[in-house]
Amino acid sequence: MSEEQIPGSLAAGQALRERVALITGGAGGIGLAIAQRFGRAGAHLALADIRIEAARQAAQSMRALGYRAIGLGGDVSRAADADALARGVLDEYGRIDILVNNAGLNVRKPTLEVEQADWDVVVDTILRGAFFMAKAVAPSMIERGWGRILAVTSVAVKQPVDNLMLSNSVRAAVTGFAATLAREVAKDGITVNTILPGYTSTERVTELNEADAKREGVDPAEIQARLEASIPLGRLADPREFAALAAFLVSERAGYITGGAFAVDGGWVRGLF
Repeated sequence: MSEEQIPGSLAAGQALRERVALITGGAGGIGLAIAQRFGRAGAHLALADIRIEAARQAAQSMRALGYRAIGLGGDVSRAADADALARGVLDEYGRIDILVNNAGLNVRKPTLEVEQADWDVVVDTILRGAFFMAKAVAPSMIERGWGRILAVTSVAVKQPVDNLMLSNSVRAAVTGFAATLAREVAKDGITVNTILPGYTSTERVTELNEADAKREGVDPAEIQARLEASIPLGRLADPREFAALAAFLVSERAGYITGGAFAVDGGWVRGLF
């Protein structure tokens, strides 16, 4: 898919000019696609990841494109790390306008095979991480009377995915957290929304496909074909298509949209809401 075919790519202009965006899980996949889209829209970028070298390399790739960007390392499941990430952005840019909570992981197991260690790492990274990061950045937004908080969850919050009990449960909890926070900070000029990616062409989906193929004793291409057949549009999403919606939701134009959860899934979810 060419850049010209990405929804909204030509209309981006400088909709985020001079805005400062902190993106967790920003070293690759959807997070990096969001960073690229924000950069084209004029934002200054802070890419955070538990893999610090990967974050630095991602920031370097953004600078090579002409965008202002820094890479930061931290574990969002730790409150101290979340605070340190916020301080690092404030030290560099003086403010934080946009937070994208994208850090996450999946453990693909049937429910009764899930271990406590699996539960702990998913809850800590996805739910605690979203909470700690929001607490760390909100004071800067409240002080300025403007902010955007965006959580990347999953279509699993609307239609559970087999063998992904942890993601189904914890990402639904993040959606509830975000909707609650949205009501509390609306008076401060801050919007809070969630975006629900469906099956998207990323390394994570490739890894899940390979794990399923190994368990079933089939070729990963067969797993991929099944996924595509389950999607009305007949293909996986390009991460840039997801990033286009993210860029709109954090823009000035989306100032009256808050507390929402928006699927980018090619029609995979069968429910009405």
